[in-house]
Amino acid sequence: MKILVTGAGAVLGQAIIKSLKSSHIDLTIVAVDPSPLAVGLYWADKHYLVPMAVEPRYMDEVYKILQIEKPDVLFIGTDVELLIYAQYKKEIERTFGTKVIVSDTSVIEIADDKWLTYNFLKNNGLDYPESCLPGGEIELVKKVGFPLIVKPRVGARAVSVKKVNTIKALEAAIKDVKNPIIQECVGTDDSEYTAGVLVFNDMAKSSIIMRRDLRDGNTFRAYAEPYSPLNKYVEKVAEKLKPYGPVNLQFRISGRKVKIFEINSRFSGTTHFRTLSNVNEVEMCLNHIFYHKDITQVMINPLTVLRYYDEIIIPNNHYMTRVKGVS
Repeated sequence: MKILVTGAGAVLGQAIIKSLKSSHIDLTIVAVDPSPLAVGLYWADKHYLVPMAVEPRYMDEVYKILQIEKPDVLFIGTDVELLIYAQYKKEIERTFGTKVIVSDTSVIEIADDKWLTYNFLKNNGLDYPESCLPGGEIELVKKVGFPLIVKPRVGARAVSVKKVNTIKALEAAIKDVKNPIIQECVGTDDSEYTAGVLVFNDMAKSSIIMRRDLRDGNTFRAYAEPYSPLNKYVEKVAEKLKPYGPVNLQFRISGRKVKIFEINSRFSGTTHFRTLSNVNEVEMCLNHIFYHKDITQVMINPLTVLRYYDEIIIPNNHYMTRVKGVS
Protein backbone atom coordinates (compact mmCIF):
# COMPACT_ATOMS: atom_id res chain seq x y z
CA MET A 1 0.00 0.00 0.00
CA LYS A 2 1.28 3.47 -0.86
CA ILE A 3 0.39 6.41 1.41
CA LEU A 4 0.88 10.12 0.71
CA VAL A 5 1.19 12.43 3.73
CA THR A 6 1.08 16.20 3.35
CA GLY A 7 2.62 18.68 5.78
CA ALA A 8 5.52 16.40 6.65
CA GLY A 9 7.17 19.13 8.72
CA ALA A 10 4.16 19.86 10.91
CA VAL A 11 3.58 18.22 14.29
CA LEU A 12 0.44 16.58 12.87
CA GLY A 13 2.15 15.35 9.70
CA GLN A 14 5.03 13.94 11.74
CA ALA A 15 2.60 12.13 14.05
CA ILE A 16 0.86 10.49 11.09
CA ILE A 17 4.16 9.36 9.57
CA LYS A 18 5.36 7.95 12.91
CA SER A 19 2.12 5.99 13.27
CA LEU A 20 2.44 4.68 9.71
CA LYS A 21 5.98 3.52 10.44
CA SER A 22 4.66 1.71 13.54
CA SER A 23 2.02 -0.10 11.49
CA HIS A 24 2.05 -3.82 10.72
CA ILE A 25 0.90 -3.09 7.16
CA ASP A 26 3.53 -3.18 4.41
CA LEU A 27 3.65 0.48 3.36
CA THR A 28 5.45 2.88 1.06
CA ILE A 29 5.30 6.39 2.50
CA VAL A 30 5.40 9.42 0.20
CA ALA A 31 5.76 12.72 2.05
CA VAL A 32 5.36 16.29 0.78
CA ASP A 33 6.09 19.67 2.32
CA PRO A 34 7.01 23.21 1.18
CA SER A 35 10.31 23.16 3.09
CA PRO A 36 13.34 21.03 2.19
CA LEU A 37 14.13 20.99 5.92
CA ALA A 38 10.84 19.38 6.99
CA VAL A 39 11.95 16.43 9.09
CA GLY A 40 9.14 14.13 7.99
CA LEU A 41 10.44 14.18 4.42
CA TYR A 42 13.50 12.25 5.58
CA TRP A 43 11.45 9.58 7.34
CA ALA A 44 9.55 8.76 4.15
CA ASP A 45 10.44 6.35 1.34
CA LYS A 46 9.85 9.10 -1.23
CA HIS A 47 9.53 12.84 -0.84
CA TYR A 48 8.53 15.91 -2.84
CA LEU A 49 8.51 19.65 -2.37
CA VAL A 50 5.29 21.54 -3.00
CA PRO A 51 4.26 25.21 -2.79
CA MET A 52 2.55 26.54 0.32
CA ALA A 53 -1.09 25.47 0.42
CA VAL A 54 -2.26 29.07 0.03
CA GLU A 55 -0.41 29.47 -3.29
CA PRO A 56 -2.42 29.05 -6.52
CA ARG A 57 0.05 26.45 -7.85
CA TYR A 58 -0.36 24.15 -4.86
CA MET A 59 -2.95 21.74 -6.25
CA ASP A 60 -1.29 21.70 -9.70
CA GLU A 61 1.89 20.39 -8.09
CA VAL A 62 0.00 17.91 -5.92
CA TYR A 63 -1.79 16.58 -9.01
CA LYS A 64 1.60 16.00 -10.68
CA ILE A 65 2.71 13.95 -7.67
CA LEU A 66 -0.55 12.00 -7.61
CA GLN A 67 -0.11 11.20 -11.29
CA ILE A 68 3.46 9.95 -10.70
CA GLU A 69 2.90 8.02 -7.46
CA LYS A 70 -0.77 7.00 -7.61
CA PRO A 71 -1.01 6.56 -3.82
CA ASP A 72 -3.79 4.48 -2.34
CA VAL A 73 -4.50 6.95 0.46
CA LEU A 74 -3.82 10.62 1.19
CA PHE A 75 -3.53 11.79 4.80
CA ILE A 76 -3.57 15.53 5.54
CA GLY A 77 -0.88 16.84 7.88
CA THR A 78 -1.89 20.50 8.36
CA ASP A 79 -5.09 22.37 9.24
CA VAL A 80 -4.81 24.81 6.34
CA GLU A 81 -5.11 21.99 3.80
CA LEU A 82 -8.33 20.45 5.16
CA LEU A 83 -10.82 22.62 3.29
CA ILE A 84 -8.76 22.40 0.11
CA TYR A 85 -8.82 18.61 0.09
CA ALA A 86 -12.48 18.50 1.11
CA GLN A 87 -13.25 20.52 -2.02
CA TYR A 88 -11.06 18.36 -4.28
CA LYS A 89 -11.80 15.00 -2.62
CA LYS A 90 -14.24 13.63 -5.21
CA GLU A 91 -12.11 14.74 -8.13
CA ILE A 92 -8.93 13.22 -6.67
CA GLU A 93 -10.64 9.92 -5.89
CA ARG A 94 -12.22 9.76 -9.33
CA THR A 95 -9.10 10.77 -11.27
CA PHE A 96 -6.34 8.98 -9.38
CA GLY A 97 -8.13 6.31 -7.33
CA THR A 98 -6.59 7.84 -4.20
CA LYS A 99 -8.77 7.75 -1.08
CA VAL A 100 -8.65 11.14 0.66
CA ILE A 101 -9.20 10.95 4.43
CA VAL A 102 -11.05 14.20 5.02
CA SER A 103 -14.47 15.22 6.36
CA ASP A 104 -17.09 17.26 4.54
CA THR A 105 -16.62 21.03 4.38
CA SER A 106 -19.55 21.57 6.78
CA VAL A 107 -17.79 19.51 9.46
CA ILE A 108 -14.46 21.29 8.93
CA GLU A 109 -16.13 24.71 9.16
CA ILE A 110 -17.78 23.84 12.50
CA ALA A 111 -14.47 22.59 13.86
CA ASP A 112 -12.41 25.52 12.55
CA ASP A 113 -14.64 28.26 13.99
CA LYS A 114 -14.97 28.21 17.78
CA TRP A 115 -18.24 30.17 17.67
CA LEU A 116 -19.70 27.56 15.32
CA THR A 117 -18.29 24.87 17.64
CA TYR A 118 -20.08 26.48 20.60
CA ASN A 119 -23.38 26.64 18.69
CA PHE A 120 -23.01 23.04 17.49
CA LEU A 121 -22.57 21.83 21.07
CA LYS A 122 -25.37 24.00 22.43
CA ASN A 123 -27.85 23.07 19.69
CA ASN A 124 -27.20 19.36 20.23
CA GLY A 125 -27.76 19.45 23.99
CA LEU A 126 -24.08 18.85 24.78
CA ASP A 127 -21.87 20.50 27.41
CA TYR A 128 -19.98 23.65 26.41
CA PRO A 129 -18.17 26.65 27.91
CA GLU A 130 -20.50 29.67 28.13
CA SER A 131 -19.44 31.93 25.26
CA CYS A 132 -20.21 35.18 23.49
CA LEU A 133 -19.00 37.48 20.74
CA PRO A 134 -17.97 41.12 21.33
CA GLY A 135 -21.00 43.01 22.58
CA GLY A 136 -22.17 40.20 24.83
CA GLU A 137 -19.27 40.23 27.28
CA ILE A 138 -21.02 42.15 30.08
CA GLU A 139 -23.85 39.62 30.20
CA LEU A 140 -21.27 36.81 30.18
CA VAL A 141 -19.44 38.39 33.13
CA LYS A 142 -22.74 38.63 35.02
CA LYS A 143 -23.45 34.97 34.26
CA VAL A 144 -20.09 33.28 34.95
CA GLY A 145 -17.76 35.96 36.35
CA PHE A 146 -13.98 35.95 35.91
CA PRO A 147 -11.61 34.63 34.74
CA LEU A 148 -12.57 34.63 31.06
CA ILE A 149 -10.69 33.48 27.97
CA VAL A 150 -10.43 35.70 24.89
CA LYS A 151 -9.15 33.97 21.76
CA PRO A 152 -9.52 34.05 17.97
CA ARG A 153 -12.59 32.30 16.58
CA VAL A 154 -10.24 30.64 14.11
CA GLY A 155 -6.87 29.67 15.55
CA ALA A 156 -4.69 26.91 16.97
CA ARG A 157 -1.87 26.13 19.41
CA ALA A 158 -3.05 28.80 21.89
CA VAL A 159 -1.87 31.66 19.64
CA SER A 160 -3.32 35.02 20.84
CA VAL A 161 -5.21 33.31 23.68
CA LYS A 162 -5.58 35.65 26.65
CA LYS A 163 -6.84 34.91 30.16
CA VAL A 164 -8.37 37.99 31.76
CA ASN A 165 -9.52 38.77 35.29
CA THR A 166 -10.91 42.31 35.05
CA ILE A 167 -13.23 44.37 32.84
CA LYS A 168 -10.30 46.56 31.80
CA ALA A 169 -8.20 43.56 30.73
CA LEU A 170 -11.22 42.08 28.97
CA GLU A 171 -11.81 45.25 26.94
CA ALA A 172 -8.12 45.42 25.99
CA ALA A 173 -8.04 41.75 24.93
CA ILE A 174 -11.16 42.14 22.76
CA LYS A 175 -9.46 45.03 20.94
CA ASP A 176 -6.17 43.15 20.63
CA VAL A 177 -7.42 39.74 19.43
CA LYS A 178 -8.53 39.50 15.82
CA ASN A 179 -12.13 38.26 15.39
CA PRO A 180 -12.40 37.12 19.02
CA ILE A 181 -14.69 34.85 20.97
CA ILE A 182 -15.03 35.25 24.74
CA GLN A 183 -15.51 32.11 26.84
CA GLU A 184 -15.73 31.12 30.47
CA CYS A 185 -12.54 29.61 31.82
CA VAL A 186 -13.56 26.09 32.77
CA GLY A 187 -11.78 23.56 34.95
CA THR A 188 -8.10 23.72 35.75
CA ASP A 189 -4.83 22.98 33.95
CA ASP A 190 -4.75 19.49 35.47
CA SER A 191 -8.25 18.67 34.20
CA GLU A 192 -7.52 19.17 30.50
CA TYR A 193 -7.96 16.28 28.08
CA THR A 194 -7.49 15.43 24.43
CA ALA A 195 -9.55 12.70 22.81
CA GLY A 196 -9.35 10.89 19.50
CA VAL A 197 -12.43 9.29 17.95
CA LEU A 198 -12.76 7.37 14.69
CA VAL A 199 -16.14 7.65 12.98
CA PHE A 200 -17.33 5.79 9.90
CA ASN A 201 -20.91 5.67 8.62
CA ASP A 202 -21.84 8.10 11.41
CA MET A 203 -20.86 5.56 14.06
CA ALA A 204 -17.99 5.93 16.52
CA LYS A 205 -15.74 2.90 16.17
CA SER A 206 -12.90 3.69 18.55
CA SER A 207 -11.90 6.34 21.07
CA ILE A 208 -9.02 7.13 23.36
CA ILE A 209 -8.72 9.88 25.96
CA MET A 210 -5.52 11.32 27.36
CA ARG A 211 -5.11 13.87 30.11
CA ARG A 212 -2.45 16.31 29.00
CA ASP A 213 -0.01 19.03 30.01
CA LEU A 214 0.57 21.87 27.56
CA ARG A 215 3.62 23.90 26.60
CA ASP A 216 3.33 26.66 23.96
CA GLY A 217 -0.06 25.32 22.93
CA ASN A 218 1.16 21.77 22.22
CA THR A 219 0.91 18.64 24.35
CA PHE A 220 4.28 17.79 25.87
CA ARG A 221 3.09 15.24 28.45
CA ALA A 222 0.09 12.98 28.13
CA TYR A 223 -1.44 10.31 30.32
CA ALA A 224 -3.42 7.57 28.58
CA GLU A 225 -6.43 6.45 30.54
CA PRO A 226 -8.47 3.22 30.31
CA TYR A 227 -11.78 3.21 28.47
CA SER A 228 -14.39 4.89 30.68
CA PRO A 229 -17.74 6.72 30.62
CA LEU A 230 -15.81 9.74 29.28
CA ASN A 231 -15.13 7.74 26.12
CA LYS A 232 -18.84 7.11 25.68
CA TYR A 233 -19.48 10.84 25.94
CA VAL A 234 -16.91 11.92 23.37
CA GLU A 235 -18.17 9.19 21.04
CA LYS A 236 -21.68 10.66 21.36
CA VAL A 237 -20.34 14.11 20.45
CA ALA A 238 -18.41 12.74 17.47
CA GLU A 239 -21.46 10.91 16.14
CA LYS A 240 -23.46 14.15 16.28
CA LEU A 241 -20.74 15.90 14.26
CA LYS A 242 -20.56 13.13 11.61
CA PRO A 243 -16.92 13.39 10.50
CA TYR A 244 -15.29 10.99 8.07
CA GLY A 245 -12.61 9.09 9.95
CA PRO A 246 -10.66 10.93 12.66
CA VAL A 247 -11.81 13.75 14.91
CA ASN A 248 -10.02 15.33 17.87
CA LEU A 249 -11.93 16.76 20.85
CA GLN A 250 -10.29 18.90 23.54
CA PHE A 251 -12.06 19.50 26.82
CA ARG A 252 -11.87 20.18 30.51
CA ILE A 253 -13.87 18.65 33.33
CA SER A 254 -15.97 21.20 35.22
CA GLY A 255 -17.86 19.63 38.08
CA ARG A 256 -19.57 16.66 36.43
CA LYS A 257 -19.64 18.24 32.99
CA VAL A 258 -17.37 17.60 30.01
CA LYS A 259 -16.92 21.06 28.48
CA ILE A 260 -15.47 20.81 25.00
CA PHE A 261 -13.72 23.99 23.89
CA GLU A 262 -12.07 22.82 20.67
CA ILE A 263 -12.79 20.35 17.89
CA ASN A 264 -10.35 19.38 15.13
CA SER A 265 -11.80 17.44 12.19
CA ARG A 266 -8.59 15.47 11.68
CA PHE A 267 -5.97 13.41 13.44
CA SER A 268 -4.07 15.39 16.06
CA GLY A 269 -0.50 16.07 17.08
CA THR A 270 -0.91 13.40 19.77
CA THR A 271 -1.82 10.70 17.22
CA HIS A 272 1.48 8.91 17.76
CA PHE A 273 1.00 9.16 21.55
CA ARG A 274 -2.15 7.11 20.99
CA THR A 275 -0.26 4.62 18.85
CA LEU A 276 2.17 4.17 21.74
CA SER A 277 -0.90 3.46 23.90
CA ASN A 278 -1.95 0.60 21.56
CA VAL A 279 -4.46 2.68 19.58
CA ASN A 280 -2.99 3.20 16.10
CA GLU A 281 -5.82 5.21 14.55
CA VAL A 282 -3.98 5.62 11.25
CA GLU A 283 -3.59 1.86 10.82
CA MET A 284 -7.22 1.34 11.84
CA CYS A 285 -8.35 3.65 9.05
CA LEU A 286 -6.27 1.77 6.48
CA ASN A 287 -7.55 -1.62 7.64
CA HIS A 288 -11.13 -0.41 7.52
CA ILE A 289 -10.94 1.22 4.09
CA PHE A 290 -8.83 -1.30 2.21
CA TYR A 291 -9.23 -4.59 3.99
CA HIS A 292 -12.84 -4.00 5.07
CA LYS A 293 -11.98 -4.86 8.66
CA ASP A 294 -14.46 -3.59 11.20
CA ILE A 295 -12.85 -1.22 13.68
CA THR A 296 -13.30 -2.40 17.25
CA GLN A 297 -12.27 -0.74 20.47
CA VAL A 298 -8.87 -2.09 21.48
CA MET A 299 -7.47 -2.24 24.98
CA ILE A 300 -5.84 1.09 25.87
CA ASN A 301 -2.48 0.76 27.58
CA PRO A 302 -2.52 3.20 30.53
CA LEU A 303 0.83 4.98 30.37
CA THR A 304 2.56 8.34 30.44
CA VAL A 305 4.08 9.78 27.26
CA LEU A 306 6.80 12.43 27.48
CA ARG A 307 7.51 14.48 24.35
CA TYR A 308 11.10 15.58 23.93
CA TYR A 309 13.33 17.14 21.30
CA ASP A 310 15.44 14.94 19.06
CA GLU A 311 17.79 15.57 16.13
CA ILE A 312 18.25 14.35 12.59
CA ILE A 313 21.45 15.03 10.64
CA ILE A 314 21.32 15.99 6.96
CA PRO A 315 24.60 16.59 5.12
CA ASN A 316 24.48 20.05 3.55
CA ASN A 317 24.90 18.66 0.04
CA HIS A 318 22.12 16.07 0.51
CA TYR A 319 19.03 17.96 1.59
CA MET A 320 16.27 18.50 -0.91
CA THR A 321 16.00 21.45 -3.28
CA ARG A 322 13.03 22.56 -5.34
CA VAL A 323 13.18 21.48 -8.99
CA LYS A 324 10.26 22.86 -11.02
CA GLY A 325 7.97 22.25 -8.07
CA VAL A 326 8.40 18.46 -8.16
CA SER A 327 11.72 17.07 -6.92
